[in-house]
Amino acid sequence: MEKKIIITFLLSLFFVIAFSQDGSTVDGILVAEVPSILINRTTQEIKLDGVLDEKAYFDGRPADHFWQYFPFDSLQAKGQTEIYMTYDDEHIYVGVKCYSADNDFITPSLRRDYSFQGNDNVSLVFDTYNDQTNAFLFGMNAFGVRREALLSNGARQGRDFNSSWDNKWDGTAKIYENYWIAEFQIPFKTIRFAEGSTKWRFNCYRNDTRHNELTSWMNIPQNRIIMDLTYMGDIVWDEPLKKPGKNFSIIPYLSGAMTRDYEDIDQKKANLNFGIGGDAKIGISSGLNLDLTINPDFSQVEVDRQVTNLDRFEIFFPERRQFFLENSDLFDSFGTRRANPFFSRRIGVSQDTATGNNIQNTILFGARLSGKVNEKLRIGMLNMQTAKQEENDLPSFNYTVAALEQRVFKRSNVAFVFVNKQAVGSEKFGATFNKYDRVAGVEYRLASADNLWSGKTLYHQAFTQQDEAQKFYHFTQLQLEDRKYRVEWVHMLIGQGYNAEVGFVPRRDILILSPELGINFFPARGRVSRHNLNMDIQWLYNIGNDGNTIQPDFGLAEWEVTGEWRLSYKSSANLSFRSRFTNVLLFDDFDPTRVQKEGIDLLAGTEYNFVNFEVSYNSDRRKIFWYEIQPNIGQFYNGFRTGLQGTATYRYQPYGFIALNFNYNYINLDNPFEPAHLWLIGPRIDLTFTKKIFLTTFIQYNNQLDNLNVNARFQWRFQPVSDFFLVYTDNYITSPFDQFGVRNRALVAKVTYWLNI
Repeated sequence: MEKKIIITFLLSLFFVIAFSQDGSTVDGILVAEVPSILINRTTQEIKLDGVLDEKAYFDGRPADHFWQYFPFDSLQAKGQTEIYMTYDDEHIYVGVKCYSADNDFITPSLRRDYSFQGNDNVSLVFDTYNDQTNAFLFGMNAFGVRREALLSNGARQGRDFNSSWDNKWDGTAKIYENYWIAEFQIPFKTIRFAEGSTKWRFNCYRNDTRHNELTSWMNIPQNRIIMDLTYMGDIVWDEPLKKPGKNFSIIPYLSGAMTRDYEDIDQKKANLNFGIGGDAKIGISSGLNLDLTINPDFSQVEVDRQVTNLDRFEIFFPERRQFFLENSDLFDSFGTRRANPFFSRRIGVSQDTATGNNIQNTILFGARLSGKVNEKLRIGMLNMQTAKQEENDLPSFNYTVAALEQRVFKRSNVAFVFVNKQAVGSEKFGATFNKYDRVAGVEYRLASADNLWSGKTLYHQAFTQQDEAQKFYHFTQLQLEDRKYRVEWVHMLIGQGYNAEVGFVPRRDILILSPELGINFFPARGRVSRHNLNMDIQWLYNIGNDGNTIQPDFGLAEWEVTGEWRLSYKSSANLSFRSRFTNVLLFDDFDPTRVQKEGIDLLAGTEYNFVNFEVSYNSDRRKIFWYEIQPNIGQFYNGFRTGLQGTATYRYQPYGFIALNFNYNYINLDNPFEPAHLWLIGPRIDLTFTKKIFLTTFIQYNNQLDNLNVNARFQWRFQPVSDFFLVYTDNYITSPFDQFGVRNRALVAKVTYWLNI
């Protein structure tokens, strides 16, 4: 069987590579000469004041003549933008002049890392290695609020934007009549680049709420995302860049916490805990960075937004911890969202061997080397050590990940990954864990030069203690996307023995086949700027090695057809209609509501057909009050389901906003099921007293979990990337039989300081 899979992988590889050839067109259009900015070195002092009165800015050639991206992608921008650049030994300076219809600009708050939508802002994108794959983004809005992000995988999808990355840089903005100016001061030490560079790829895009248009220096078609790294001009340096000076930073922290678990009857009072540790960032070269951590503490990380889970499988939550973020795509872009061999959130989490629940596991120390070796080769090495847990019969574990990514052709790459979880000192513990778990894999990722073809094909192999068959994972995706249409083919095969403990693999022993077709229409008149019709079909087969006797080998376990019509309005509102027909055969007893009495389940071996309809509407985010609403109605297994979810937000400019996230589901299944009313309500109050002092209060009530969570986080950024945090967390049991009892409570204070050596 595995030989057949390897042959299939090789055929898929040949098929995908066949579309990698170079070309002189993008989206089928002949590429014109790439525009460029000329940037000259200066010895003049640049003052960050929002006034472009330094001569050095005007010694080079600026970027101007911006194009509309929305509502049309074939017109020059109404609100034009001009970009001026200069640099010295330590910094890049960028001055941006943003013309507008008036000066009634919008900001949701003064908090760093704002959202692009509903906000007058400009973003600078630097592809410092000219690889069309990775880039650094720095943004600012008209009120001087800043954001930064890492772009990966060509920035062709929203999830390729990582705003959790944080680093040192400075900037300011000033509002004038009918325009505003932003000034950026970006240290060379903050970004990675090749010593001796003479050219970087660059683009700038902007949200102009006064003209209600999204604009970009490069002309980008609407069927592509505005941050797509295919569409970039050049920064041409007047002389080769030198390696920045010594690049060594230490980020120590001190923390104190009071915690109490009220469900532990042996704990009579709150525990006091004090912590000390920190991170270090060492620039090995202009492209490689070494991150070190000792006794890391992630108490300041915002809590995950809860979800109502009506599915049979684990829910994916993104990584938010700062240590894992820079070059994170090197490690976590392997596999797919449905199955990947490395999921960094597995580190620092173990399983209570008595209850099976996930529990926190202390990380003792770790190191990570990542970045560019040259313009075509990226490497990543990660090693983390966790503490033993004698109370759970668990030893210390060591986690090692090695990744390599080599660019081939013009934009494609070949990548290799190895993941190892190894028990340390396991001989002193029982048999409640695996002594090791390893995965090795190879992938080819396609991005054709003409930007029409994209995709990937991969083969992974697990090496585990268990004597199981089919320890493999194979996946192939091939997509053709033109301005007017998109065609995609996907197949995925995961063996029962592919047990990647450090990965995210919610389902095994499956074969998935999935074609998809999308069509775009761009009306020349009317209120709608774009129509998108999409059809997705998926067949899921059970391979037959999971031990179930319900279905023969390679029997059809599920199939689903989804049709969607999306409308993008010129007002920036969006409306969509979706219908989904599902056929599913259950292999295990299952309660989709998760609130029924024990033993009340849909039985294994039963088959269900059901249809669901859904409407989604997002209002104009430029308004003081905006909302997202998504009603649904239809069949659900052997019964009926209807619900309503969404968000309502009121902006109190510029000091913050109040938002209400809500999700209600009414589910009525056949007897003996009781009708279920599932509520998930999450008010959020976000206050920004200044650009350095923030208070966020997040409340989540989830009756599916019988839990009310309160999380309040105060943050004072007293120096660049240096913060004081005060975090309060409270959880209550909301079951009526427990009389609203306290589950656990914590108060944590933490201070971090970024120190350049």
